[in-house]
Amino acid sequence: MNHDKYDDSYIRGIMHDVKSVAIVGASPKDNRPSHFVVKYLAERGYKVFPINPGQGGREIAGIKAYAKLSDVPEPIDMIDVFRSSDAVPGVLEEALKLPALPKVFWMQLSVRNDEAAKRAEAAGMRVVMDRCPKIEYGRLSGEINWAGVNTRKLSSKRPKRLEGGVQRLSIGQKIEPKV
Repeated sequence: MNHDKYDDSYIRGIMHDVKSVAIVGASPKDNRPSHFVVKYLAERGYKVFPINPGQGGREIAGIKAYAKLSDVPEPIDMIDVFRSSDAVPGVLEEALKLPALPKVFWMQLSVRNDEAAKRAEAAGMRVVMDRCPKIEYGRLSGEINWAGVNTRKLSSKRPKRLEGGVQRLSIGQKIEPKV
């Protein structure tokens, strides 16, 4: 697959199919991008597992954190890597050892490792590199254009609203909001 450009349908399909996300490299500091992504995806109804070796057993954005992927007590649909490109092969190696193979291996903005991508795809995972699921969700749901950002899509359809706030829009998945 060409990882230089992704069709909206590919990203939308991933965001629709995924129900749980492990965020490797999640920070407990509330001013870090990984912290925002943990909170944002959880608020959109995804089950989020922050992964940080120094924070296992503590909370990140109010969610129990785990030291490593294998500590997560249930299957993970998507792994979102908030680590440097050279750390990606180690994260993938840990993911490949999980009892249930994740559906998606996602690398954050500025994170790209083509060899790891080939290995993940060969194992049966969908791969995204150099993208942020928070930004993609916001762009595809229309939330991000409320801030004046060009989403590169036009539609006369009203976006579906999620519970719990004015700026929580859906990209069409049937995820129940947390109560």
